[in-house]
Amino acid sequence: MDTSRLPPALVVGAHYDTFLQRALRRFFERATLEAESVPSPSSDGRLAIEPTSDPGALAVRWFGNRYVLRVPGQQPFTEYEVRFARAIGHVLSARFHAILKPQAIIERSGLFRGAIEDRYVGAFFDPVPYGTREGTPAPVDRVAEAIEILRVAALSTYENHPISTGVLLLGTDADPVSPDGFCGGPHYSGALTAIKSFFRLADGVRTVFLAGRDSRLLDIVDVDRWATQASGGRTVTVPCAEAYAAHARATLTGGHVAVVLSPQREIKVFAGGEQVFAFRNADWHLLDLAAKYQMWEAAVGAHSLARRLFQTALDLSDARQGALFVVLRHPLETLSQLVTVDDRLDMEPMAQAEESEAPSRRHLLHVLAGRTVTDLDASVLAALATLDGAMVCDPHGQLLAAGAILRQPLDAALSIGRPTEGARTTAALAASRFGPVLKVSEDGLITGFDNGRVWDI
Repeated sequence: MDTSRLPPALVVGAHYDTFLQRALRRFFERATLEAESVPSPSSDGRLAIEPTSDPGALAVRWFGNRYVLRVPGQQPFTEYEVRFARAIGHVLSARFHAILKPQAIIERSGLFRGAIEDRYVGAFFDPVPYGTREGTPAPVDRVAEAIEILRVAALSTYENHPISTGVLLLGTDADPVSPDGFCGGPHYSGALTAIKSFFRLADGVRTVFLAGRDSRLLDIVDVDRWATQASGGRTVTVPCAEAYAAHARATLTGGHVAVVLSPQREIKVFAGGEQVFAFRNADWHLLDLAAKYQMWEAAVGAHSLARRLFQTALDLSDARQGALFVVLRHPLETLSQLVTVDDRLDMEPMAQAEESEAPSRRHLLHVLAGRTVTDLDASVLAALATLDGAMVCDPHGQLLAAGAILRQPLDAALSIGRPTEGARTTAALAASRFGPVLKVSEDGLITGFDNGRVWDI
């Protein structure tokens, strides 16, 4: 089709409509995007993404087109998913209106700087920079600007070591811990990356930069101490990797946002007392930890056991160590179908024929017989989980197997029908017929199963 004679707005609009479809499909893999032949009043370029009477459907209207983004009814859209879909719309709508007006591009050049996906993340926390009217100064998207700085850090080294760093962006007018502190520093911006020692001043794990609402650098703080004082000693309700629990606590109140680059070169974004986003494996992930932990806890049925396993999975994910946790709902009926006698901790090991005979792996692990997941020290549980194979327990947390190679009945293997899946995923799918399963991949991905794949983190 010859587009040279079409109005520029129509051509650009068609491109941006394509961008919208691509973004929704990319970030909402569990959803389907359906086009509907229903006229939309948004032919003037106004974009609307709204919930419908169906909690599993979002209505999307733009350029006279109407789409429905739909997920399975048993797992409706979460609050964060709706918010992120709208954030994508804010960014694309702002870019569309700016690109047709040269003066707007000059006034709002930040709209087109950096990766557009970073702007989606920034708009999730603050859509204001993408909704200002023409002729008025556009506020800086502080989150997207911070991500851009961390991207530079991720490509840099200091004395041949990967760089980790981070910043806490205040949501209040003054530092709640030191309200009378220094307030005349430089802006936390890419210009600071030219200073050789910049990235060494805050490692992102123990220490972070502190930036005000005007993006000025206020301080370098110990994040654990700052979080304790700012939160009044309160604890988070949503599990978080232990190494970054302080970052989550730092954002419990005040609308603060923490953006850090981990030693594994993963960008983590915290707000509202939890980790909200992760950039790993060259892609952004909306974690939605609260919703997914709620589903996991409901499947397990025991709060202390669910939290301990979920917490361990998060810690192993952060350390890039794989693991597989299985909670059998009816262990008396199903344990023998899943675990061989040699791997079961509820079976007495065969006596050694002679004193000089070398002990087996089974004899070593049998010291754990009768123990429960919640009784074990966190470090011991994590070490057991990293053994090749699966950790299996009953609904009360009693250990039934550790480092077990799970049986995969022929009928289960045929029903899975996913020959490209790895061994750990295949085992998780088979085991999920008997109870909830958590799988941790060495690339940091956590997947929940319950009679099939349920969610990814």
